[in-house]
Amino acid sequence: MAKLTFWGAAQEVTGSSHLIETGGLRILLDCGMHQGGRQSERRNGEPFPFNPSQLDAVVLSHGHLDHSGLLPRLFKDGYKGPVYCTDATRNLLAIMLEDSANLHLRDVEWENKRRKRAGKPEIEPWYDMEDVLHVLEHCVGIPYHETRTISGHVALYFHDAAHIIGSAIVELQIEEGGRTKKLVFSGDLGNADAVLMKDPEIVQDADVVLMEGTYGDRNHRTMDNTLEELGAALQQASEEKGNVLIPAFAVGRTQEMLFHLGVLYKQGKVPQQKVFLDSPMGIEVTRLYTDYMDLLDPEDLKKVSARLGDDPKSYLPILTLTESTEDSMAINRIKGGVVIIAGSGMCNGGRIRHHLKHNIWRPECHIVFPGFQAKGTLGRQIVEGEKHVKMFGSDFAVKAKVHTLGGFSAHAGQSQLLEWASNFKQSTRFYLVHGELEALQVLQQKLHGNLGITAEIPAEGTSMVF
Repeated sequence: MAKLTFWGAAQEVTGSSHLIETGGLRILLDCGMHQGGRQSERRNGEPFPFNPSQLDAVVLSHGHLDHSGLLPRLFKDGYKGPVYCTDATRNLLAIMLEDSANLHLRDVEWENKRRKRAGKPEIEPWYDMEDVLHVLEHCVGIPYHETRTISGHVALYFHDAAHIIGSAIVELQIEEGGRTKKLVFSGDLGNADAVLMKDPEIVQDADVVLMEGTYGDRNHRTMDNTLEELGAALQQASEEKGNVLIPAFAVGRTQEMLFHLGVLYKQGKVPQQKVFLDSPMGIEVTRLYTDYMDLLDPEDLKKVSARLGDDPKSYLPILTLTESTEDSMAINRIKGGVVIIAGSGMCNGGRIRHHLKHNIWRPECHIVFPGFQAKGTLGRQIVEGEKHVKMFGSDFAVKAKVHTLGGFSAHAGQSQLLEWASNFKQSTRFYLVHGELEALQVLQQKLHGNLGITAEIPAEGTSMVF
C-alpha cells in the first residue's frame, strides 16, 4: 500500500507539500513556502516534519514560491536527490529562488543589526545562495507528455496545468503487488479564460486525485467585465490626476497585465502618460517567456502582434522598465498620470510597498488588485476595507480607491474546477488542497451535489493509504 501525508497547503492556500511513501521510496510533491503575514512565514524556519536526507525524490508542480520556495532549505537540511520538474520550471527557479534568497539574506542582515544594537544574539539564515545552487544543480527538466521512471516501480508524467509557464499536472503511476495505481496532483490549475496560457489539459483516469480549490467557492468575473472595470479605473484615475498601482506577481500576472494594457492601449483606453514595470524579477521573467513561446496561446499573441518579452514597447509604447533602485525611487516623485506595476502580488514585500507608502493615503489614486490575497497579507487588509494599515513602522490611512479584478486570476474558478473533475470516475478518491477551509467546503459540496464525487478535506499531518 502507498501512503500519502499532507504536510502543507492543507486547509490553507500556501506551503504546498505532500509526502508519498511506497515500496521503500519517499517522494515529496512540492516544497513550498508559507505566505501570508509574519505568523505564517515564521513556519518557514521550523524543522521539516520529515527527514530531508531520507527523501528519494522531489516532484515539483511549478515555480511559484508557495510550491517551490523551501527547496534551498531542504538541501541545506540534508536532501541530495533529484528535483523533477518541467524544463520551463527549471529555468524559472533560477530566477525565483535567487531573488527569494537575496530578500531572505537581506532581511536576516537587517534583523541582526537590530539585535546587535539591542544586545541580543544574532540569528542564522535558513539557507544561503549556495543552497540555491544545489537546487538548480539537481533539477531534472522533463518535457510535457514524456514518461520518466523515478525508480523501478514509479513513473512520472507531466500534463500542462496552464497556470503559469511550465506549470504541470503531476501524474504518478505506482506499481505495487502486481497492481498499478495512479495518483494525479492538479498543482494549480489555470483559468481557461485567462490570456497567454493554453487551457489546462484533461486527465481522465486516476485512483487518487489531489485537487486545488483556491477559488472553490466562486467563479471569476467574465474577462469582458474585468477589462471594462480596468479601463474605467484607468480613466477615473486619469481624470482625478492620480496614479494607478497594480500589485502583481512577477510570474504570470505581470505578463498578463502587460498583455491587457497593450490591448487597451491599442483601443485608446489607456490615458496615462507612462506605464512602469517596476520589478526586476518581473522583467527577467517576461524575457524568459520569450524562450517558451510554444507553450503560450498563439491566438492571444496575435492580438498584440508581438513576441511577448522581445520588446514590450512594440505593443505598449508608453512602457518603461525600471530595474535599478534609483529608477524605482524616482517614480515616487510623480504624483499622477502613471500606472505602476510592481511586486509583491500580496503587498507583503517588494517595491509595491514603497509605492503604497506614497499613494495609499491619496484619494485620487487607485489600487488595482488582479490576484488572490491570502489571509494575513497587507493586500488582504486593503481589499477587505481596512481604513488604516501599517507599513515601515508607521500608520497609513487608506484613502485610495480599491479595485479587485477577479477575472485576471491565474487559478481556475469553481465551474472550471468542477468541469476538470468531471472527467474522472465517481469512484476516484478526491482530496481537496490549496484553499482556505471555507472555499474547500463549498467545493466539496458542489462536487458531491453536481458530480456525485465524495471529496475529503485533509488536515495538515493527516495521512491516507491507497
